[in-house]
Amino acid sequence: MFWIYFLYFIIYSFIGWSIEVIDKFFEFKRFINRGFLIGPICPVYGYGVLAILLVTGNNTSDPLSVFLKSILICSVLEYSTSYFMEKIFKARWWDYSKNKFNINGRICLETMLPFGILGSLVVYFIHPFIKSILSNFSNGLLLTISIVLFIIYLIDNIISFNVMNKIKKEIKKQKEDSTELIRKKVLEFIDANSILYRHIKNAFPKFKIYDWVKDKIIK
Repeated sequence: MFWIYFLYFIIYSFIGWSIEVIDKFFEFKRFINRGFLIGPICPVYGYGVLAILLVTGNNTSDPLSVFLKSILICSVLEYSTSYFMEKIFKARWWDYSKNKFNINGRICLETMLPFGILGSLVVYFIHPFIKSILSNFSNGLLLTISIVLFIIYLIDNIISFNVMNKIKKEIKKQKEDSTELIRKKVLEFIDANSILYRHIKNAFPKFKIYDWVKDKIIK
């Protein structure tokens, strides 16, 4: 049943968003609505957990295997997300270049190990608990909830992509030689617009525009 997996996706995307918010609260001492979307979800976590669950299946007798699979799946997903977001929107939204043992600044050992731990917790504890809770509700109710959440999720994606495309156009408009000046101008543009734009700035406070991006899209 596809819709039950969509419910799992939303649940784990929300849990991932909560983890990100708590982490950034300790880092910046304020609430930050993390993630590309406006709503309280980080889809990369939802996709990651679904991939882990599908790959491991019922083969959970080896905890080390589950741990390593979780690291591999989540690392590939985070790297791919960073790469494609940079290609599409012409900016780097997170950067681990200053962290030890990083790969092109997109993933690093500091985040890979927690992926393995969280993936293992999901497989052995969290997912069985969530399945047991959902089993208490009728299929009809779960289907209705899934449809409503899918419509909200779709609208959120449309609005968020529209905002990001306008930010991308603003990056293209800038003619300064310094990428830091371009970044400043883009942030000024974001601040001058609605809360939807400011959400992107707050969600990714360390976003960067690199020289190769400037050369490719501005000249």
